[in-house]
Amino acid sequence: MNMMTIPPRPALLNVQQQDMLIGGKRVPALSGKRFETRNPATGELLATVAQGGAEDVDRAVKAARAAFEGPWRRMKPVERQRIMLRLADLVEEHFEELAMLDTLDLGAPYSRTIMGKARAGALLRYYAGQAMLITGDTIDNNAPGDVISHTLKEPIGVVAAINPWNGPIGMSVWKAGPVLATGCTLVMKPAEQTPLSALRFGELCLEAGVPEGVINIVTGLGDAGAALSSHPDVDKIAFTGSTGVGEKILRAAAPTMKRVTVELGGKSPNIVFADADLDKAVPAAAMAVFANAGQICSAGTRLFVQSTIHDEFMERLAAYTRTIRVGDPLDPETQIGPVVSAPQMDKILAFIDSAHKEGAQPLTGGNRMRGAGYDAGYFIEPTIFTGVADDMTIAREEIFGPVLSAFAFDTIEEVLPRANATEFGLGSGVWTRDLATAHRMARGIRAGSVWVNCYQMLDPAVPFGGYKMSGFGRESGPHHIEDYLETKAVWIKLD
Repeated sequence: MNMMTIPPRPALLNVQQQDMLIGGKRVPALSGKRFETRNPATGELLATVAQGGAEDVDRAVKAARAAFEGPWRRMKPVERQRIMLRLADLVEEHFEELAMLDTLDLGAPYSRTIMGKARAGALLRYYAGQAMLITGDTIDNNAPGDVISHTLKEPIGVVAAINPWNGPIGMSVWKAGPVLATGCTLVMKPAEQTPLSALRFGELCLEAGVPEGVINIVTGLGDAGAALSSHPDVDKIAFTGSTGVGEKILRAAAPTMKRVTVELGGKSPNIVFADADLDKAVPAAAMAVFANAGQICSAGTRLFVQSTIHDEFMERLAAYTRTIRVGDPLDPETQIGPVVSAPQMDKILAFIDSAHKEGAQPLTGGNRMRGAGYDAGYFIEPTIFTGVADDMTIAREEIFGPVLSAFAFDTIEEVLPRANATEFGLGSGVWTRDLATAHRMARGIRAGSVWVNCYQMLDPAVPFGGYKMSGFGRESGPHHIEDYLETKAVWIKLD
């Protein structure tokens, strides 16, 4: 029996009009405009949120610049670390509230959002540790006693973070961690579908002792993100989202040569060999794509199963999928909630329709869920298609919904090029008991992450990012910090 306790409605929602956080103050948009954020499971209005525009972005960037040029960038690393550790404690202390905000705003089951507590605290503590490890180098490549050269590592400046809607509080922490560790400042634009937990996170930053203006939250629509991307006083952009928007951000950043890191879309292969442990591989293959209603960039949406076990595996996978509990995100037994919005639901259903028209065979699911508890929300059945050809639309394009395409294969030599025959390269999975097969596949797959006999594992010390059209730059791990630092060479002639 699931004994998980569902917390009360977050206090943040006692104030239905939610304003931005700029310079340490909650402020409305200068235009006075607002937009709605609604519960995708019920259609309930959660809040009206300040709709920031270019002028609001400008004042947020100015606040971030003023904070950067103040004492923050010169604060001793141990002081920044102390603040970050306090923030980690506060995030954990208030995580039930943050998780509930994400459940209401995104529609993800509370049983899923609450699982982010350990990761959020671990990320902040990892970056707090990194704050103490930022060092330059002394370079001894000159004539003895003639010239000394060394490098300094300095914070890059004002960072713009543009976040997706599929993991709101996790993304807020992930973007803020390296900013705080390096002494940069931040203007964060959360997705308009899920702005609430980012605002609460900003309040917790202030409570932890982060100086006013170091963390700014601008809520708004796409024009706010565009203004942030092109703002001449932003030094770096960190973006997570779709490949199409990522391309626009790169173009907007080009005139001012901002540093940019982008983590974009995926069409990840999940490859099951005949010697795999099927008792583990079947549920993992299902949840590799259906978790979070398929709204994960690295979801294992292309399932390759070796021919000798294909029929058995698909039969077991379909049976498991039919047991997945889809429903009320506040029900502790729910495994999958709705997708985030009506437009997203319509997009997913259009992909499903294209699969039918192109000849793919539905194994299970494929419909919008109807009836009591479903009609007011955006629920889609977990869907599996077999008989999928590599050139079908559902095999090539990122769906970002609970839709799995399944393929049969015979040999490594066959499956490797098929797995790599995509413009994306974010995640991948391999299921085998053979060590040689595991190593060969890990080296051969063109993707930023290869999970062997597991899927979607993350750790603050392990880098995450993509190849090809899945973007560039890495989040987590020691290299993440480098993207927020400038390297300055210093030469000192002694004679």
